[in-house]
Amino acid sequence: MADADHTSSQGPADGRVHVQGADYSLASDDYLRRRQLRKGAAGWVLLAGLGVAYVISGDFAGWNFGLAEGGWGGLLIATLLMGTMYLCMVFGLAELASALPTAGAGYGFARRALGPLGGFATGTAILIEYAIAPAAIAVFIGGYVEALGLFGITNAWPVYLVCYLLFVGVHVWGVGEALRLMFVITGVAVVALVVFAVGMAPRFEAANLFDIAPTDAVGASAFLPYGYAGILGAFVFGIWFFLAVEGVPLAAEEAREPKRDMPRGIIAAMSVLLVTAALMLVLAPGGAGSAVLAESGNPLPEALREAYGGDTLLADFVNYVGLAGLVASFFSIIYAYSRQLFALSRAGYLPRFLSVTGRRRTPYAALIVPGTIGFVLAAAVANGDLLINIAVFGAAVSYVLMMVAHIVLRRREPDLPRPYRTPGGTVTTGIALVLAVCAVVATFFVDMVGAAITAAILLAFLAYFWFYSRHRLVANAPEEEFALIEEAESELK
Repeated sequence: MADADHTSSQGPADGRVHVQGADYSLASDDYLRRRQLRKGAAGWVLLAGLGVAYVISGDFAGWNFGLAEGGWGGLLIATLLMGTMYLCMVFGLAELASALPTAGAGYGFARRALGPLGGFATGTAILIEYAIAPAAIAVFIGGYVEALGLFGITNAWPVYLVCYLLFVGVHVWGVGEALRLMFVITGVAVVALVVFAVGMAPRFEAANLFDIAPTDAVGASAFLPYGYAGILGAFVFGIWFFLAVEGVPLAAEEAREPKRDMPRGIIAAMSVLLVTAALMLVLAPGGAGSAVLAESGNPLPEALREAYGGDTLLADFVNYVGLAGLVASFFSIIYAYSRQLFALSRAGYLPRFLSVTGRRRTPYAALIVPGTIGFVLAAAVANGDLLINIAVFGAAVSYVLMMVAHIVLRRREPDLPRPYRTPGGTVTTGIALVLAVCAVVATFFVDMVGAAITAAILLAFLAYFWFYSRHRLVANAPEEEFALIEEAESELK
């Protein structure tokens, strides 16, 4: 009898098989029982809220650093291109999530199309993105708290600690409670964005967008003060307007009707994010000036103070309530990293204790371990800009692999049941793929150190897989089971 946390490994008679360069064996029933999530916790409205929550912090801080890379024109072009990439990608992911609704999401999609190595590489890139992004957001939260002068804080590490302890704790308590609280916080954050937009609109002047003096770079102008190269440099920050919306499919095993709710939720979320990105990109620098916001840690309150000539109730309101936007993304991405880690651990790619769920069906170790790492990173690095670049590199790599997975599955498995089909098919995901490759290049262009750190982490994970975990995979984990059944059916044909 196999132990609860082990798979049988005595040969073919025990169910051990070698497939696509990896060794699989069947887990015991108790192993899977101890790794179950709560079913039916979210409908499509909550999923849409989750998608907006993942990203909404990007409207409050982070995107403005793109002004220092490309000026307003460079950031505008970068945002348009990255918005196109995300929109095309979301259509592709809506199809994949409806066809393969498991907690592994991107890892599961790539596993089906590209084999165990491709699946693990995709899941690891996603995990890097979601483990690092909350650390960057915690730094921005600390910046907002310091700007408000709350509690006399001059060093923000206690803020990081409180954020991780409080919000990881809520997720450990229960997914239903976490998603509902997340939805409320996100609603408050959206109110802050609306108030900001209404307050800034009367102060908008087109000349403010172009107040960064042109350099001597190739192609430099008032519109592109840093030249053509500034467009590529701004890619990373155009991504920040949308980063992590692709995490909605990670909730598949906890959705009520994933085949129907996943496409609705992720497309609705993307629609909201396109509107908020456009408003922030135009109104914030248009009211305060691009030069003022290029290095700001809390750009929206600073934009209001600049536009209105000092402290106002409006600026204080957006500053206080704007914390909700940062908290919403911080809170929700904790959910995302835990589900990706849960799925990889359940299938044996990463240590299996990380996927054990507690009495309330939450993967407590998958919540706590990355949370601890994220806190240490935020406190040690305290550089939101660098952490953004690391997270974006992981994200961009995963986008490339997920779009390849969509194209491969469309070609190789045309008869796979697809409750939702991507408009434009592989042409749509092909556009996303090309732009994702550009985003990978841009991360090196903007921050060689950050990209190199991420690449080194990714290579370390792949070495762990190659030398250890590929020999210990779980055949009846949902993502692996789907892929192995398809493999067996292909061989029979």
